[in-house]
Amino acid sequence: MQEKAVTLDDVKKDIYADTLIRIGNENLGVMGFTEHGFRHLNLVSSIASNVIKRLGFPRREAELAAIAGYLHDIGNVINREGHHLSGGVLAYFILDRLGMDPEEIATVVAAIGNHDETTGQPVSNVAAALILADKSDVHRTRVRNRAQASFDIHDRVNFAVERSFLRVEEARRAIVLELQINPEISPVMDYFEIFLTRMLLCRRAANFLGCKFGLEINGNKLL
Repeated sequence: MQEKAVTLDDVKKDIYADTLIRIGNENLGVMGFTEHGFRHLNLVSSIASNVIKRLGFPRREAELAAIAGYLHDIGNVINREGHHLSGGVLAYFILDRLGMDPEEIATVVAAIGNHDETTGQPVSNVAAALILADKSDVHRTRVRNRAQASFDIHDRVNFAVERSFLRVEEARRAIVLELQINPEISPVMDYFEIFLTRMLLCRRAANFLGCKFGLEINGNKLL
């Protein structure tokens, strides 16, 4: 197949990508995980692309970041464990069939394979942007369980977050995650208990992009 500049729209129209995303999210719902479906993926795709654009990197890198953001969780269709690795392999076959340039495929699958905090590293601008975008999506709309009495710590922390925003300050070369957490639902310390490793990965990602990473919770600068 002749290589072409595959776009996010091309990927969104692909029946395989659509099916893997949909069923993977359904599988996680059965297991009790928060939402990892089209809402999450479209938001991560948009944020990752915006990070690249705001920092002045090439527009094509922004498109690759958008594609990586949209596909980064497709491995959930196989299993949550190692979903970043299986997701990279699945994305390879989708993008290859769509005719994407091999070097661009390598960039996207490496970003997907490195977005998980257990083993991930910001190996490229695209990977760094994906990490920041994915880890910034903490919000009550991701909680599927509506029975607060049965919340685990992940449900409780996500439900307590009433606002999340990743602010990119290109002039100051700073990337700041702003969170508004309702302390009556979850103490701020619970956020750090489950997300500290993610914030450390975000700091490495921001540094890779030549920026400093900051965290503000309820208007207080914590990082």
